[in-house]
Amino acid sequence: MTHPYSCLEMYPSAQFNPSQNFSQLYASEDAEMLLRDVPWETYSTARLLSTEDLQLIRSYDKKPKEEQKMILEQDGFAYAKTFMTVLKKITKEDTVQYTLALINTMLSEDGKNAALFHSEEDSYTPLLKLLPKENGYIAESACRVLVKLLGARTKSPEITQAQASCSSSPSSTTATGGQDSGRPAGLVGEVLATLLDWITQQLRVGPGVGVAGAGAGRRGALCVWSLACLLRDRPVRAMLLPRGGLSLLTPFLTPPTSPPQLQVLYEAAVCVWMMSFLPSAAETFFNARALPALVEIAKSVSKEKVVRVVVMTIKNLLNMEGCPFASEMADLNVLKVVSILRQGTWADPELEEVLECLEEELAAAVRAETTFEKYRTQVLSGTLDWSPITSDPTFWKDNAQAFEAQNFQVVRVLLKLLEVSKEPRTLAVACSHLSLFLQHHPHGKHIVQELQGKELAMGLMAHPEAEVQKQALLCVQKLMISNWQVFQAA
Repeated sequence: MTHPYSCLEMYPSAQFNPSQNFSQLYASEDAEMLLRDVPWETYSTARLLSTEDLQLIRSYDKKPKEEQKMILEQDGFAYAKTFMTVLKKITKEDTVQYTLALINTMLSEDGKNAALFHSEEDSYTPLLKLLPKENGYIAESACRVLVKLLGARTKSPEITQAQASCSSSPSSTTATGGQDSGRPAGLVGEVLATLLDWITQQLRVGPGVGVAGAGAGRRGALCVWSLACLLRDRPVRAMLLPRGGLSLLTPFLTPPTSPPQLQVLYEAAVCVWMMSFLPSAAETFFNARALPALVEIAKSVSKEKVVRVVVMTIKNLLNMEGCPFASEMADLNVLKVVSILRQGTWADPELEEVLECLEEELAAAVRAETTFEKYRTQVLSGTLDWSPITSDPTFWKDNAQAFEAQNFQVVRVLLKLLEVSKEPRTLAVACSHLSLFLQHHPHGKHIVQELQGKELAMGLMAHPEAEVQKQALLCVQKLMISNWQVFQAA
């Protein structure tokens, strides 16, 4: 079923809402900064600011909120340009801090004010230059402004053009899955690349002590919130993947010990959920050990919004092409976890529907995986025998895609047995199983030939044991004849 939560309209606003603690933390600092007095006239005398800039700042600074709102409604573009001029031309930290506080407050009061900065040819470079600053408030405030401006520019020509080109491609899909999108074109793409580099660099410090703490905890929380905002655009997800974003987010997927940490966990889970729409992310998810972390959260966290996003992520991983996580989900007993969640009481009826759907899908996957897992264990043991599996077409049909797991590990082991095994029965069974794989996998012939399987099978056609000869011959026939069904009938 296609569930409403499988699309990003789950978040209708342009901005991802940060936690109250997170907002209050920065809002109080911004307010404290705005209590200062800045000698704007000095900058005008030094010709760093024009007379017009000075007049605009005087008319806006220290005014009541309602008056500032009216000013921006009348001539907001001019004020946005002036604020950017300050950041471009003035380097004194106190003034830079004050200006960033003005902009952040302006954007927090009304997210639509972000559009005032989009008329500027480049409102981003002055902010990007502030990210490496040692002053924590300046670097973090610059990041906050950049995220708000980029988040409000979802419908910008650069991003819209990139998404449209993806949508028009024959291999493209919607936001709910399919092929990965490319990097946004032009200036926005360059800005996003630089910002993502900075964010991932900060995340390498680790989750720290949480949003209410200092240093890594506060910076980490800011970066997670930033990604939760930015990843709403598909191209950004593809940009984050090669930067190790998933591995950097996984440490935040831990059961919280405080409300602020719960919110950071939720935002990190939202990031991971959005990354789970990337087909190319399967291996990265596996290497990052994200699934075990998600399952642990599902077991220990009862907050409904967290459960919802974790369940949807697990559903996406289960439905990835080739079912790469089916085996791990069986090992982690995810079906039992979901069954327990179904017994809970949830305010959202759609979450109950998702849990029911996921339970059914997991049950089917576990049934298939359990049977195939037993077979895989037998193959990896290096000793094969005739069994009901050999004569069960349903097994080979239902599990054809399961052979793709771990880069066709089972197929490679079967071929290795043809090369090294001295046991005639194992050789005959291995040839038979390869024949069945060729029969049921749509690309089986190409895969086995690429792994030098034809040469190995042909070598066994001269084996002294008749059964080995027979099975090797059948295997070679299926490799060499395109329409082997017609040949068999003849």
